Amino acid sequence: MTTIAANLQSVHQRIADACAAAQRHVNEVTLLPVSKTFGPEAVREAHAAGETAFGENYIQEAVEKQALLADLPLQWHCIGPIQSNKTRLVAQHFAWAHTIDRLKIAQRLSEQRPQVMPPLSVCIQVNIDGGASKAGVPRARHWRWRARCTRCLA
Repeated sequence: MTTIAANLQSVHQRIADACAAAQRHVNEVTLLPVSKTFGPEAVREAHAAGETAFGENYIQEAVEKQALLADLPLQWHCIGPIQSNKTRLVAQHFAWAHTIDRLKIAQRLSEQRPQVMPPLSVCIQVNIDGGASKAGVPRARHWRWRARCTRCLA
C-alpha cells in the first residue's frame, strides 16, 4: 500500500469513528482531498485508492494537471476565492466552485460556462454577521442570486 493510500485509509477511519460518535451515517460525510502542490502521480495514487473528487485553488496549475489526468473519471472542485480574471478557467474546467462571494463572480461563471457542460455546482459564501472585514455576500441578498444566476446553480 502506498503512503497516499495508507493516509487516505487513516482519514476515512477517523471520519467513520467521528460519525459513529456523532450517531451519523458515514455516507453523510464526503472527503475532498486537496491536491494543490501535488503532481498528477499523487492524484493517480489517490484515485487508485478510491478517491474521485479533488479540490484545487491554484487554478492554472489545476488546469494543467487536469489535462494530464484526462484519462481518469475525476471531479474537480475549485476551492477558495475566485478572481474575476480566473472565472473562465473555472467555468470551463471545474464541476464545483466552492467560494462564490459576490454576484459579479456568479454572473461571470454563468456566462462563461459552456452550454455543452452540466451546470456548475456552487457554494455561496454568506457574510452572516455583516462584518466589514469578512468576505461574502450579505445575508439579506444571497437568496436573490438563485433567480439572477440560475444557470450557474445546480
